[in-house]
Amino acid sequence: MQARNEELCRANKELHRRLRNHPGSREADDRECFTPPREFPMPFLQSIMEAVIPHTFVGPKVTFTGMEDPEAHLTAFYTQMMLVGGSDAVRCKLFMSTLTGMAMDWFISLPDGHITSFAQLSQLFQEQYIANRALPLVLYDLFDVKQYQGETLKEYINRFGAQVVKVGTTEEPMIVYAFRKGMCPGPFFESIIRNCPRTFAEIRRRTVEHIAT
Repeated sequence: MQARNEELCRANKELHRRLRNHPGSREADDRECFTPPREFPMPFLQSIMEAVIPHTFVGPKVTFTGMEDPEAHLTAFYTQMMLVGGSDAVRCKLFMSTLTGMAMDWFISLPDGHITSFAQLSQLFQEQYIANRALPLVLYDLFDVKQYQGETLKEYINRFGAQVVKVGTTEEPMIVYAFRKGMCPGPFFESIIRNCPRTFAEIRRRTVEHIAT
């Protein structure tokens, strides 16, 4: 009787081993262990959720993690959306796709069905990340633009010009003075001192002439 029990015990263990190694059994175990992804309530109104985005539609290639300037992100998003079009609901959905990391965590924390338009979403977004906004530039920030050692005149004037656009000033005498103050000594600097231009446009023209010679 004892020998019979031992034989049955060995047979039972062998059966369990075969079942564990059987492909169908492993698939069943996998299904049992699989945890479906967590579902989150969507802050969008149902009509926005039901909006269909065509498969051929190319979404914006920008991302926001929660650390960037919100206005700069919105500007980049607006610019790309102007090229492809799309309804208000489509803009809402595509803007959501640009969020990642902490920004996505913020988005899914909003109340279910809370967002009814892209204008509202934009406002909530800017309010949430207002601390990330870059301080607006003023005229005197132009004096912080200096020509680096080894930087070409073309590179310097392009970098300075970009800052002028950001400042949005039309104070030509101050622009010219700031440009001159930031230049490294050299032949073009000396020509500017001898015959000071009156406008930044004149500086650009004389720069092109100087580079061409």
